[in-house]
Amino acid sequence: MEKFTFKFDESSSQTKIQQLIHAVSEAINLGILKEGDFLPSVNQMNKESGISRDTIFKAYSILKQRSIISSTPTKGYFVATESYRVFILLDDFSAFKEQLYKSLRANLPDTYSVDLLFHHYNPEVFNQLILNSLGRYNMYIVMNINNNNMEDVVRKIDPKKLLILDMGYDPKNEVSYLTQDFNQAVYDCLNSGLTLLHKYQEFILIFPKNTPHPAETIDAFNRFCDDNHLNHTVLDQIENREVQPGQAYLVIKDSDLVKIVKDCKKNSFKIGTDVGIISYNDAPMKEIVGSGISVISTDFIRMGKDCANFIVSKEKVAEVIPSQFINRGSL
Repeated sequence: MEKFTFKFDESSSQTKIQQLIHAVSEAINLGILKEGDFLPSVNQMNKESGISRDTIFKAYSILKQRSIISSTPTKGYFVATESYRVFILLDDFSAFKEQLYKSLRANLPDTYSVDLLFHHYNPEVFNQLILNSLGRYNMYIVMNINNNNMEDVVRKIDPKKLLILDMGYDPKNEVSYLTQDFNQAVYDCLNSGLTLLHKYQEFILIFPKNTPHPAETIDAFNRFCDDNHLNHTVLDQIENREVQPGQAYLVIKDSDLVKIVKDCKKNSFKIGTDVGIISYNDAPMKEIVGSGISVISTDFIRMGKDCANFIVSKEKVAEVIPSQFINRGSL
């Protein structure tokens, strides 16, 4: 059986603590260290590797905090017998959700096991997936169905192990959350593009009837337009309408964005001059379509990183991730 050893690499950009943490995690992944196996003691590691006892103790303490190893007063440090499992329930799969998940996964320790599921805004599926998960995971990350409350079934999860992500919150303030604001933040983002919007004769929000996007955005849109004396309209679909010059659009669904772009191309309308477009939620493709599609979007990469920090630290968090207006030329 291969023995776990550690040698500090002076050419690495990582600190000694980071290198030791990675070495232990990698040894577990490769099966060199298995559940219940003991790590070298602080004194033994100091003698074999030459790094200070304080550095080794700090690295072992971080590994303990992450539930990768454990310790007993008489026997020392050993690989934790319980694997660390994380339950992640998202609403659906999209380009920006992929950004969020990749950021989350990249900021979790290698030894954390993640089960990713989707509820697609189906209450029965949502309830069943939550019920099936109870007691099986160390931490729970849930994208709620309702933005204004928390589903009753979610309260069956230990609140110390639960994070509400992207939509929804706990009125009792017992559960951690990382969400975005779909009302005032939208108003503020639109205000950032006000000068550009003034060159259009009509500002149109396309808000489909079946969208799970919170209706607060309609209120923010109407309030913004009223406050700035903009001629505006809210439509639930655009399939049977032709895009006209002088119109600017705020689009929630990417399928409606595609329709508008196609209409502009068919009629030789110049996007950003004849027709304005703001799309909700950023994605890499929106950076390169035409001269780039302007967006209102929260920072999903930051959301994923903050979510991973919650999973690792287990410290309560209550944060609204800011949204921003990014103008790329389509307005």
